[in-house]
Amino acid sequence: MTAEDSCCHAGTCGDAAVGRSLDVERRTVLRRRVRWLVAGTITYNVVEAIVAVSAGTIASSSALIAFGLDSVAEVLSAVAVAWQFASADPERRERAALRVIAVSFFLLAAYVTVDSVRSLFGSEASHSTVGIVLAAVSLVVMPVLSAAQRRAGRELGSASAVADSKQTLLCTYLSGVLLVGLLVNALFGWSWADPAAALAIAAVAVREGLGAWRGEHCC
Repeated sequence: MTAEDSCCHAGTCGDAAVGRSLDVERRTVLRRRVRWLVAGTITYNVVEAIVAVSAGTIASSSALIAFGLDSVAEVLSAVAVAWQFASADPERRERAALRVIAVSFFLLAAYVTVDSVRSLFGSEASHSTVGIVLAAVSLVVMPVLSAAQRRAGRELGSASAVADSKQTLLCTYLSGVLLVGLLVNALFGWSWADPAAALAIAAVAVREGLGAWRGEHCC
């Protein structure tokens, strides 16, 4: 394990962890970029949550409702990073932000697991065109936001920014699962498809939550 890796695993991913020296101007640019990306993530996820929960309620789709609640978890994660980078010294708030991000992963995993199991033995959801469109749009938007924030976070040496980008990437996976599940249900009537796949995503959420809690996301 390199010195850089050790620093990351210790949860102290600051300037030394990235192995490079950033001048004040570049650091300011990166911090501003992270703030804008976080603001965009929050805005999109608020809209996504409202649409998904509303459409899920209409269609009695637990997968859509779970997807909307995932957006709420993503907002919580992004707010934690926004709070961190609102400080003149973001590194001092990094550990607290990582804890919030980790908890959002755990809450998401817990809800998706319970809801998926319930859906497997519960009532069948009806077709939702709105849900299919929403999932498809998220598959395009979320990877872009995630990649941009991850690049900025890694250059800045911010474990919380990188962890939040992974939360956004997890939302991309859920978008794919939701889209496949809704399409399979609409085309073949296999209502068990999306909750079954969502269980696998829940396992990924637990792994990412543990990584955020330990501060392992920066390198």
